[in-house]
Amino acid sequence: MEALQNVGVFLVQTLFSLYIGAVLIRFLLALSRANFYNPLSQFLVKITNPVLVPLRRLIPAIGKLDTAAIVLALGLKVIQVLLLVALQGSDASLPVVLVYAVVDLLRTVINIYIFALIIQAVLSWVGNSYGNPLADVLHSLTDPLLRPIRNVVPTIGMVDLSPMVAILLLYVVLIVLQSVGL
Repeated sequence: MEALQNVGVFLVQTLFSLYIGAVLIRFLLALSRANFYNPLSQFLVKITNPVLVPLRRLIPAIGKLDTAAIVLALGLKVIQVLLLVALQGSDASLPVVLVYAVVDLLRTVINIYIFALIIQAVLSWVGNSYGNPLADVLHSLTDPLLRPIRNVVPTIGMVDLSPMVAILLLYVVLIVLQSVGL
């Protein structure tokens, strides 16, 4: 029985996390006004549209914020947590689940930025990223985060230290979230 329970936990964690990640990346790309004609952006649009389009009819956007995507990500995270709690035979109250879901979504957004910055740095080392759809999406995603840092941290020679500073700051936020017990 324990093996079946572990398989269930693994599948719930993996499938929900992948889809929630896709919804959050689409939200962040829309927030940063990325090119949605990019093949990677189109992939995200196609896998998230079946759920987001009907939800947008009920939940309108607030300015630049795609509130339907936020509600979808939060709802999926709450369902994921409730399923995991049920699979493990535990019990949790709805307020605790909601707080955990919000904090976990914040962690996911921070991790998306960290991975995007690392991949962007590696792409810059291996050669010409001009015309690469991944490089274009990563630049669109990380530029709003890096721009204020670049105003403070100067480029030294040909080396841009702003991605390293951004990653350090993002890890500090993760440590603070962890230390407050969330």
